[in-house]
Parts: sequence; C-alpha cells; structure tokens
Amino acid sequence: MKILAGGVVAYAISPIDLIPDFIPVIGYLDDVIIVPIGIALTLRLVPREVLADCRARALADPQRPTSKAAAAVIVTIWVLAGALVLWSLRDRIT
Repeated sequence: MKILAGGVVAYAISPIDLIPDFIPVIGYLDDVIIVPIGIALTLRLVPREVLADCRARALADPQRPTSKAAAAVIVTIWVLAGALVLWSLRDRIT
C-alpha cells in the first residue's frame, strides 16, 4: 500500500509521463486518469478502521496546520501565471 501511494505521488510530480505532455489533450489525459485512479486504489487499500481513526484525529486536532504565507505564495504564483498567459496572448486578443 505504501509503495502504491509513493508510486502515485512520484508519477504525479515526475516530469516523465507515459504520454508526453506536449501532445495536445492526450498528453494531459494520462495525468487526469492515472493519478485519480491511483489515489482511489490507495484509499481502498487502507483499512476502514485506520482511515476512520486518522480522520477523527485530524478533526479533533485544535491546531490544524495552516499557513497564510504559503497560501499567499500559491495565490501569487497563480495570479502571475495568469498574467503571463494574458500577456503572451495580448496580440491575439486585440
């Protein structure tokens, strides 16, 4: 189970895919299909008691980990990426 979970994470962050991403539509399709199926399969292999215990412990923790700084960094990255896309398409839009 841990090997499968590690494999799913490794595949999700790996730059090497079964179908290269530069192939339109199909390149990202393998990520959209394989990663969720791997996550679902991994969750099915976790015993229900263990999953229920982990969820109960996570909900009972009064100090859930949060980071406003990390959230700000992620939002900034998305805003900059969107601005970069709009900037690169500026000649096509007008």
